[in-house]
Amino acid sequence: MKKILSFALILVLVGGLLAGCGAAEEESFSVGLITDVGGIDDKSFNQSTWEGIVRFEEDNEGVTTKYLQSDSDADYIPNLSTFSDEGLNLIVAPGFLFEEAMAEVSANFPEQKYLIIDTVVGERDNVASAVFAEHEGSFLVGVAAALKAEAEGQDTVGFIGGMDFDLIQKFEAGFEAGVYAVNPDMNVLIEYAGSFADTQIGQTLAAKMYDQGAYIIYHAAGGTGNGLIKEAKDRRTNGEEVWAIGVDKDQYEDGIYEGDQSAILTSMMKRVDVAAYDVSERTMNDDFPGGEVLVYNLANNGVGLPDENPNLSDDIVSSVAEYKTQVVDGDITVPELPTRLQ
Repeated sequence: MKKILSFALILVLVGGLLAGCGAAEEESFSVGLITDVGGIDDKSFNQSTWEGIVRFEEDNEGVTTKYLQSDSDADYIPNLSTFSDEGLNLIVAPGFLFEEAMAEVSANFPEQKYLIIDTVVGERDNVASAVFAEHEGSFLVGVAAALKAEAEGQDTVGFIGGMDFDLIQKFEAGFEAGVYAVNPDMNVLIEYAGSFADTQIGQTLAAKMYDQGAYIIYHAAGGTGNGLIKEAKDRRTNGEEVWAIGVDKDQYEDGIYEGDQSAILTSMMKRVDVAAYDVSERTMNDDFPGGEVLVYNLANNGVGLPDENPNLSDDIVSSVAEYKTQVVDGDITVPELPTRLQ
């Protein structure tokens, strides 16, 4: 009798161990993010991507997430390789600056799955590439800026870019085109900071442009754009009516001053959070889009304005919606090159 009980106990224990292993294998899914120098809390591109990954973790039991911050571009390959050695289910790299590093590391780890955002790594079945129609979303905030400026009797707006690359030029081109679609005689000031992580340069350029008469300034400069937002908040606190336009995520909260007011007129939402979430979900469901280029534009709401825009009038919001329809329907083609380069 004792032998029978002992044997039964062994079966129960072994079965429990096997069941536990099976559950662990079934539930375990890991996503890792490698940031650029802007860091996880840049209040822009990296942060928005991370928020999408965190939301994916919250929505799915058994998912784990982690990140590594790059202090310079020399960290891209080591950081990507570190997570690859760990065998995470998906590794996300947000930004075109990762293109060369991703091409090299993905070749070294052909079984590892990657998502790169903002550029395309071709001929890699283990890399999904997500790109955005930044010029289309920027066109809409250009329309909003011009309409707001006209309503207040102003004739000058501005744009601050991080680095003068093709990608950031799309933001400039769309914004400029949106402004000119409303008023071709409006002045558009252009400045490039040469950095995505220098708040002080962002604030210095913003001060210069406001002093030159810019009523509203739009940025596509990552963490550098936080300097613009600070300058706009400081000036509004001192009674000067100027505005900033955010980028990548809704930056309304970042512009809060004096309790409940915001210096952010609106923001150009670039749904990198949606891209990170979508590809994580597809990968977990054995539908990794390796080798594909995923395009997020106005038509699929991959770019655009926030749902709520407290500092825009209903008339401006309605007008922006009409322009969006014209772009989606093909009645308006938004250029990808700014006037200065055409």
